[in-house]
Amino acid sequence: MSEQGCIANQGFDSTIDCLFGKMADVAEGIVFYSKDFTLTSADGTVSEHTLPFIIVWLAAASIFFTLYLGFANFRYFKHACQVVTGKFDKKNEKGEVSSFQALSASLSGTVGLGNIAGVAIAISLGGPGAVVWMTIMGLMGMNTKFAEVMLGVKYREHHNPDEPKSFSGGPMYYLKQAFVKRKMPEVGTIVAIFFALCCIGGAFGAGNMFQANQAYGQIVSITGGEASYFADKGWLVGVVIAIFAGLVILGGLKSIAGVASRLVPLMGGIYLLAGLIVIGMNYDKIGPAFVTIFNDAFTPAAGIGGLVGGLLVGVQRASFSNEAGLGSAAIVHAAAKTNYPVRQGFVGMLGPLVDTVLICNVTALVIVVTGVYQSTDGMQGVEMTSLAFGDAISWFPYILTLTVILFAFSTIITWYYYGEKALGYIVGEKKSVIIGMKVVFLFAIILGASAELRNVIRFTDAMILSMGIPNIIGLYMLAPEIKKDLKAYTKKFLAKPAKK
Repeated sequence: MSEQGCIANQGFDSTIDCLFGKMADVAEGIVFYSKDFTLTSADGTVSEHTLPFIIVWLAAASIFFTLYLGFANFRYFKHACQVVTGKFDKKNEKGEVSSFQALSASLSGTVGLGNIAGVAIAISLGGPGAVVWMTIMGLMGMNTKFAEVMLGVKYREHHNPDEPKSFSGGPMYYLKQAFVKRKMPEVGTIVAIFFALCCIGGAFGAGNMFQANQAYGQIVSITGGEASYFADKGWLVGVVIAIFAGLVILGGLKSIAGVASRLVPLMGGIYLLAGLIVIGMNYDKIGPAFVTIFNDAFTPAAGIGGLVGGLLVGVQRASFSNEAGLGSAAIVHAAAKTNYPVRQGFVGMLGPLVDTVLICNVTALVIVVTGVYQSTDGMQGVEMTSLAFGDAISWFPYILTLTVILFAFSTIITWYYYGEKALGYIVGEKKSVIIGMKVVFLFAIILGASAELRNVIRFTDAMILSMGIPNIIGLYMLAPEIKKDLKAYTKKFLAKPAKK
C-alpha cells in the first residue's frame, strides 16, 4: 500500500503498521535472504527446502567457536557452575550485580515463547527429530555465548561518576575496539552504532510489544476467548503490565537483576516441575519417545529430505531461542561483579544450556510422550504445548498461561535494559535520555497489548537478528584474543599442579 493509502487508514495503530510494511519487506529481504533447494530421496521422494543466510551465519559461528576453543562448554562446565554459585565471589570486585544475577537477567531475556511455542513449531514442521538438532546447536551455542560475554566484560567502560561500580558494555564496545586495532576507527564507530540501532529496534519490538501482545492473547484465551471480558481491553492489560514494568525499570539494573534472579528460578522451576509431572504420568512412553526422537533425527521416514528438513528447523529454532551470536547477553553480563572477563564468560555460556538444552527438551518430551503432535491438524505453537499439558491434567494449561505471562514480563524488563544501554552508547548516558527512554518504552507496552502491529514486529524481528551480523564479525576479528585470554586464565586458575 502507498504512503497516502496508509495515512488514509483510520486508526493510529493501523497507520503506523501500514507505514512499517515496506520497511519490514526490505529488512526481511536482507536479513532473511535464503536459498531454495530440492532433495530427492532414494525412494524418489522430492522435498523442497529453504536455507536462510542468517541461520547459516549463526550456526557457523557456533561450530567455529566450539572447535576453536576446544569444546570449552564441556571442559569448563564444572568451573562455570562453581562460579555462578558464588564460589569465587569477592566483595571488592568491580560491577553492579552478581554473576548469578547477570545470568538470570540474561535468561529472562531469552527464556520465553521460544521455549514453549518454538519447540512445538519445530516438531510440527521438522518432526520430533528436530529436537536433537536443537540440542546440538544449544550445546555449541554455549561457546559463542562464552566468547561474546567474555568480550563484553573485557571492553566494558565506566560512564557514571555517581555510580563508581557501574559499567556499560556489550558488542557496541568490543566491535569498535576490534576495528580500532586494525586502524579503522571510523568503520568501527559505524558498525557499533548499527548494532546499537538494531538493538534498540529489537528492544521495542520483539522484546516489548510482541511480548505484551502475546501475554494479552494468553489472558484472553484463558478467560473465555472472544467472550472474555478482556477481549477488547488490550489497553487495560497493557497499562497493568506497564505499571509493574515501570516499578522495576525505574530502579535500574539492580532492580531488574534482582527481580530476574527471583522470577527466572521461579518460572523455570514451575514450568519444569509441571513438565516433569506430565512426563512422569506417561513414564511408560519415555523410552519410546527417545527412540522416536532419535530415529526421526537420523533415519526419518521421508529419507534424506526429512533429515535435512528436521536439521534446518532444529537449528533455526535453537538460534532464535538462545540468542547465541546476537550479542544481547554481553550487555547485561558486562555489569557483573568480576575482575576476570573469562570467568564471567563461563557463566554466560550456561545460558544456552538452561534455555535450549534443558527447558526446550522438557517441552519436547511433554509433546512427544503425550503424542499430541500426531493428532493436532494444523495446530502449532503455544496451542500444541497447552494441549500436551492439558492432556495430563485439565488445569495445567492455566499454569502454562501463568508462566507465559511471567516469561513475557521478564523479557520486557531485560530488553528495556538492552535498549537503554544501546541508546546510551549513541547519544550518551544522560538522565534526560534515560527518562525519555523509560516513558516511550512503557507506552510501547500499552501499544503492543492493544494493537496488532504485525509489520512493526516483523521489522523489529529483522533488526534483532541483524545484530548477529556485526557481532559475529567482531567475534571472528577478536577470536585470537579470546583464545589467548582463555589459555591464560586456565593456566592461572585451573591448571593442575605438576606431579613431583
